[in-house]
Amino acid sequence: MGTFKIEGGHKLKGEITPQGAKNEVLQILCAVLLTPQEVLIENIPDIVDVNKLIGILGNLGVKIQKLGKGKYTFKADDVNLEYLESELFKTEGGSLRGSIMIVGPLLARFGKGYIPRPGGDKIGRRRLDTHFEGFIKLGASFRYNKEDRFYGVEAPNGLKGCYMLLDQASVTGTANIVMAAVLAKGTTTIYNAACEPYLQQLCKMLNSMGANIKGVGSNMLTIDGVTQLTGCSHRVLPDMIEIGSWIGLAAMTHSEITIKDVSWENLGIIPDTFRKLGITLEKRGDDIYIPSQDSYEIQGYIDGSTLTVADAPWPGFTPDLLSIVLVVCTQAKGSVLIHQKMFESRLFFVDKLIDMGARVILCDPHRATVIGHNFESMLKATTMVSPDIRAGISLLIAALSAKGTSTIHNIEQIDRGYENIDERLRAIGAKITRVDS
Repeated sequence: MGTFKIEGGHKLKGEITPQGAKNEVLQILCAVLLTPQEVLIENIPDIVDVNKLIGILGNLGVKIQKLGKGKYTFKADDVNLEYLESELFKTEGGSLRGSIMIVGPLLARFGKGYIPRPGGDKIGRRRLDTHFEGFIKLGASFRYNKEDRFYGVEAPNGLKGCYMLLDQASVTGTANIVMAAVLAKGTTTIYNAACEPYLQQLCKMLNSMGANIKGVGSNMLTIDGVTQLTGCSHRVLPDMIEIGSWIGLAAMTHSEITIKDVSWENLGIIPDTFRKLGITLEKRGDDIYIPSQDSYEIQGYIDGSTLTVADAPWPGFTPDLLSIVLVVCTQAKGSVLIHQKMFESRLFFVDKLIDMGARVILCDPHRATVIGHNFESMLKATTMVSPDIRAGISLLIAALSAKGTSTIHNIEQIDRGYENIDERLRAIGAKITRVDS
């Protein structure tokens, strides 16, 4: 189990470029299974979860070539479906939640798809019903082996378009159903579809491959099925979660940081949410400039009541940044209520912040009240364990702002979502050392 040693309390300065978006690339990589032709993808981040999925594709028989940093070609012209029923796939597929999204493309193109119950963050129950209910409505039969915890869907006679109203606007569920529907016979209408930029990117890529998807960016997608898709080139967006992480880092460490090439038009309300916390950030071309700030004050509502920051499906505030906001508020002037609506276990890391001297009241598994120190009392260094990707980066930001040297164990969780994070932080002045076990 790897460890970070972090000497906190240092100002950082410089430029940092966000990696490609993890949540987009997991969808995009699965989509290469929809065509036997070559697909070129750029800006793929070098992170554990993405590399695991690339490994699964390779074991499926996809021909993969790395052309340069973050640049790959994929050609699924000789897919080995027997791998799906192997013990190796049960192990590899079960270790990565994003592996669920290979099922839609395989079902659409080959008439069957299998997946072990996928893993991922320990952030509460994340059911898969939306995925499989969508496949069933398209005409697939479903089976679940409880003993092996293995899911399967089959449609030997092909899929047929239909109307469906999703029970929840699941991003991965929508992506999976869209990838199944593009090769179905007839028209599929998906209402209450997710509309995150990641999903929009997937739809744009599929359309460039010859799919016919209308309503991209809305919560109603109409898909006219086609008989085949072709190859394409696609560039992954910068990761909005990384961008939000660096905004929070700059504020907590009084640092002057420029975040390069952020794709402002795809950030939604993220910049304004941080501005409500009193953080100054400027748009400079396609960059975000954050000046060094001695303090930042949380805005209340017009009637004087306490600000609530809550997550919601896009275009609401992404749940992946709530832990960052919570940490940032520990040194703000004022108070805030953090309401994590979409997952029930993502706030349990706050006990580590309390150990560091933060004033946080965990109201229940979904809500926490933060009373900011306004930098009148620094957080204190401590030893921590990273429970998941987003809590891990939040604890890392807290450690970089704290007085003394902190230790974070289980950094493999952070590596799942952030590329070479220690090297990139050292480049802007952070005192961070990786110790491999």
